[in-house]
Amino acid sequence: MTVLGIGLDLVTISEFAEQLERSGTTMVRESFTAGERRYCQSKPTDSARHYAARWAAKEAVIKAWASTRFARSPQIGDNPYPLIEVVNDAWGRPSIKLHGLAAEFLPRVRVHLSLTHDGDTAAAMVILEDPGELADIIEGRSATQ
Repeated sequence: MTVLGIGLDLVTISEFAEQLERSGTTMVRESFTAGERRYCQSKPTDSARHYAARWAAKEAVIKAWASTRFARSPQIGDNPYPLIEVVNDAWGRPSIKLHGLAAEFLPRVRVHLSLTHDGDTAAAMVILEDPGELADIIEGRSATQ
């Protein structure tokens, strides 16, 4: 296993909520996938809290990704946010699913994610891992597959 990059981001939920509520804003539609929008809108409490945590996750992925590109073009594109999706498993545990260019440029990379929100702050921590040969062996795959 090789750590390729680490990213951390903090978001002030109340400021994020104000941005989401601005008249004419397209941020939710342009930055979050349909699945993320469904998840955040389905929460009985403040949806801005859930959007803010997902925004922090997207920013943390971008920061970790950028660290893998040091002294080279970032290759992220103009709007990388919908390419980075926070998904939840059946037990609510969050993970990252990459789409488009993000998936192309990080094809074998595992994205480890931790989300939190407390009070007026949401935060995300991301580690990009190249699993390499050892991960293949641990998971029972041949290294030559």
